[in-house]
Amino acid sequence: MDARSSFTGEQLAGALQALGIQFIMGRSSVDKSLHKHPASLIAALAESNESRLRLSIIPLFLEHPEFAAHVRDASNQVLPAGRLMLQCYYTAAVWLQRKYSLRIDLLIGKKEYLPDYFSSGLGLQNTDNPTINLQRLAGRHRKLSGAQVNWLGTYEHAAEVWIKGLEIQKT
Repeated sequence: MDARSSFTGEQLAGALQALGIQFIMGRSSVDKSLHKHPASLIAALAESNESRLRLSIIPLFLEHPEFAAHVRDASNQVLPAGRLMLQCYYTAAVWLQRKYSLRIDLLIGKKEYLPDYFSSGLGLQNTDNPTINLQRLAGRHRKLSGAQVNWLGTYEHAAEVWIKGLEIQKT
């Protein structure tokens, strides 16, 4: 499946908006259906041409951990580059959820932890420390993608923007 050809950036942003995810700034219309098909939404985000939409995978799973039930199916639907991005961003959400659990619990209530589906397949050895796990993931992401990106900063940015958005909504 090449999800990029199926949905526009506006449709993806609208689906996120329909799910209450305040991460993508700008004008977007609320999509009336895509958010009801989690695997399709996740796959389309993973293969989006827009980095902000790919990055929204992290807040999607932080706000809706129930979507974890669809992540492996979505991972099987996308091309290899999208699969790597999805698996790394999902795994980042796993560790960010644990790292920021107190803040998240205060903002959206206690939710079940995201299951760690991909760490082993990515060749990671995890610890009980989510910060160390995020650092290891960032290094592995850099190596597997070949992109010299500050992946750790990227993961943290996604979580912080999402959390700040929730905090603003609460005030």
